[in-house]
Amino acid sequence: MIDNKVTEKKLVYTVTIPIRWGDMDAMGHVNNTVYFRYMEQARIEWLSMMGCLPDDKGNGPVIVNAYCTFKKPLKYPGQVEVCTYIGAAGRSSFETIQEMRSVGDGYALYAEGGAKVVWVSAETGKSEALPEAIKQKLSEIKVAKRQSRTAKI
Repeated sequence: MIDNKVTEKKLVYTVTIPIRWGDMDAMGHVNNTVYFRYMEQARIEWLSMMGCLPDDKGNGPVIVNAYCTFKKPLKYPGQVEVCTYIGAAGRSSFETIQEMRSVGDGYALYAEGGAKVVWVSAETGKSEALPEAIKQKLSEIKVAKRQSRTAKI
């Protein structure tokens, strides 16, 4: 379930992933654990593009919760489009929200989910403030959204 604090979301990344034969389970559809892999792949690709990977001390992003609501079963063969959105950033964390759509079914929504990303100290194992560079990038995304919404008015 999406955190009640996530009132606005901003699309930041989209990737298309092929559904593999081995992604299916005995019921003939994509196994529910694989949806989390699809979301993970999209999230990691986006985090990498953002430069939001562990630093040389090992401090970095950790997922503290993840969820998925399954709407319709994905099946092989096919492709799933994973759209990654972000919500508001806090001191040490931000929310990711993701939608999974079937490319072969008119991009119908098949599942939605997300995860809370927290910046964690490798030494203490506890959360710490997001690095300034990451905060700046998240802030720029937020400002770009406000400007595009203002331009449409």
